[in-house]
Amino acid sequence: MTRALRTARWGAILTFVLGGLLCGTFTVRIPALTDKLGIPESSVGLALLAWGLGALLAMQSMRGIMARAGSRGVLRVAAPLCAATLLLVGLAPSFPLLVGAAFVFGMAFGTVDIAMNAQGSTVERAYGRPLMSGMHAGWCVGAISAGLVGTAAIAAGLSLTAHLAIVAVLALPVSAVLSRTYLTDRVTAEEARGPRRRMPGIVYLLGAITFGAFMVEGVVADWNGLFLRDTLMAPESLAALGYPIFEAGMLLGRLSGDRLRMRFGAAGLMGFSGLATAATFTVVVVAPSAVVALSAMLFVGIAVATISPMAMSLAGTATDTPGPAIAQAGAMGYAGLLLGPVVIGFLSGATSLRVAMVTAVVLGILIAVATRFLARARTAPAEIRVETEERLPVAA
Repeated sequence: MTRALRTARWGAILTFVLGGLLCGTFTVRIPALTDKLGIPESSVGLALLAWGLGALLAMQSMRGIMARAGSRGVLRVAAPLCAATLLLVGLAPSFPLLVGAAFVFGMAFGTVDIAMNAQGSTVERAYGRPLMSGMHAGWCVGAISAGLVGTAAIAAGLSLTAHLAIVAVLALPVSAVLSRTYLTDRVTAEEARGPRRRMPGIVYLLGAITFGAFMVEGVVADWNGLFLRDTLMAPESLAALGYPIFEAGMLLGRLSGDRLRMRFGAAGLMGFSGLATAATFTVVVVAPSAVVALSAMLFVGIAVATISPMAMSLAGTATDTPGPAIAQAGAMGYAGLLLGPVVIGFLSGATSLRVAMVTAVVLGILIAVATRFLARARTAPAEIRVETEERLPVAA
């Protein structure tokens, strides 16, 4: 293995770390936004909706750009922009400007997310073996770091604006250094035309599973801080630990995900993970104290960690050209990330935040049910067909 290829692998991993840090810094300070601008939970939902719309819009428009510039060219521009637009969120002096800043930050982040996954896929193909789970583990490292830094900033009395400014300024030179490590990915004309063709049914089913997993992750990222602080009466410094604890569980799950997948198969592992997500999130919802909820949040992270990476991986094997299929599943996943804050905000306003969080329990059950249809779907990925054939004699 050449030194350049090893450098590219670490560059991709560290780009995931940077993405997790920037996004995590935004999410852990959401309670501070409510205090700074004096806005209710429903308004937070609108700001998060603007962020999600920006990310989804960027994802949909990036297909043509990626075909021309490739992930390397896109990341060199988008990563610094993502850091700069995070600062805009911290500087927003009013709710309308916060919505606008969140939308712009969402566009920059969505662009980085698409491009870094494409770069990860390029590195993975160059290596000739699965690496994506480890790269997504890098995202968890960045998100955990964001939570720990956020907790320290809150304990030190650092303002929201100062905190976001420090992270943004430090991220700019890091993104410049990482830009020198990326591999050049070649996109064929067929891949560029791919998104215009209808995908096999299995891709949409995998996209629905990704939708559910992303929505669960979004519920935790966007609402667990307010749930811990306002429902379970935890101090803000303790409430800020919910997200990094969840991401720590995600990190553990993703570090072991490839080995578990080889042993139990992707479909079986996703089904079990869906049920485990429902069970562990039930503990969070009924928790009598913040300490119990925080402990359960670790196991929610472990349970949900491997669902979306495996779904995206299987989508890439469903067609001859994986790019369009992964983009389709990813777009559906981001729709879940977009819808989650809105649903929780609406339900919390109509009932309570505790009742609204039950949504994640339902999603875990639906994910488990959806995996039962994977092997039956037309043009199912080869891995699922092999798993089914191997298990049929045992079932009989």
